[in-house]
Amino acid sequence: MKGAKLVLFVTGLCQKRCFYCPISEKRKGKDKSWANERLVKSPDDIIKEAERMRSLGAGVTGGDPSMRLKRTVGYIKLLKEHFDPFHVHMYTAYPLDKKALLKLQGAGLDELRFHLWGRDIWKSIERAVALGIYTGIEIPAIPQEEQKIIKIANQLGDVGGGFLNMNELEFSETNTQAFKKKGYGLKSELSYAVAGSEETAKNVQKALASLDLLVHYCSSGFKDSVQLRKRLKRTAMNIKRDFEEVSEDGLLLKGVIFPDTKKADLKLLRKELIEAFQIPENLMAVDGAKKRIETTIEIAEALSRLTPLKCSIVEEYPTGDRLETDVIPLGPD
Repeated sequence: MKGAKLVLFVTGLCQKRCFYCPISEKRKGKDKSWANERLVKSPDDIIKEAERMRSLGAGVTGGDPSMRLKRTVGYIKLLKEHFDPFHVHMYTAYPLDKKALLKLQGAGLDELRFHLWGRDIWKSIERAVALGIYTGIEIPAIPQEEQKIIKIANQLGDVGGGFLNMNELEFSETNTQAFKKKGYGLKSELSYAVAGSEETAKNVQKALASLDLLVHYCSSGFKDSVQLRKRLKRTAMNIKRDFEEVSEDGLLLKGVIFPDTKKADLKLLRKELIEAFQIPENLMAVDGAKKRIETTIEIAEALSRLTPLKCSIVEEYPTGDRLETDVIPLGPD
């Protein structure tokens, strides 16, 4: 709810074939790690991303992290040793033996969320509970499967599990065809959620009201408008420079100035602009990666009128990929 958890995607590898898997083509089946939107090239990238968002914890996911258990254990240990306090939960759809569970627990894992798949998972749930790992189940709320989910919840309570999480089922680029074959439709024109998923989750919650088990439901809207939005805003407020503004959605707003030629010396151009227009040095920086100079929106607007330089207002995500969502060219009135 605070947007304070790092999303640590350990690997895109997974041998399960869940028809509802939402993982993007960019990550699905690829043995690469991502910390939020940052490709992990070294362990330092994970620490840097966690620091950028002032993270209080991490959700370890995939693919399936257990497919690369040694890597997962190393990542968890890295985070737990660097930050204190720091809460780590992990998702898996695979049965884990006692040896694997002890390695995860020894690294500092706080919580284990099983994605139920087959009867063999129950033995792993019982093992994890016996070891004292806070353990539960997290599954999508598939329409019309109330009774199946209720049965799972009751069995989870019997073995000492702590919680059942249900997520609203969502359309994605990789599961759309499977959903269409099953006759699923959209909840509304403004949502990617599957019609009937929310009703299923709420029916389950109502039926399990007296069960001594925490039963949660997370909607598609909550993930986007609260979790993601607050993570972006948390990151943006932490990394913003003096010339950047933070939008209501947690995106960075700034002015940008492009040189006349691709081979222009950006450092020299910055120096010349600062001297010519008496601009405070902290309000202008060189962006070598995107070959431009960044500044305040007001300064970019002024320079677009006073110089022949190409200027724009840019809105971009405060993420590792710095995805731009809007570019507004500026020019003379």
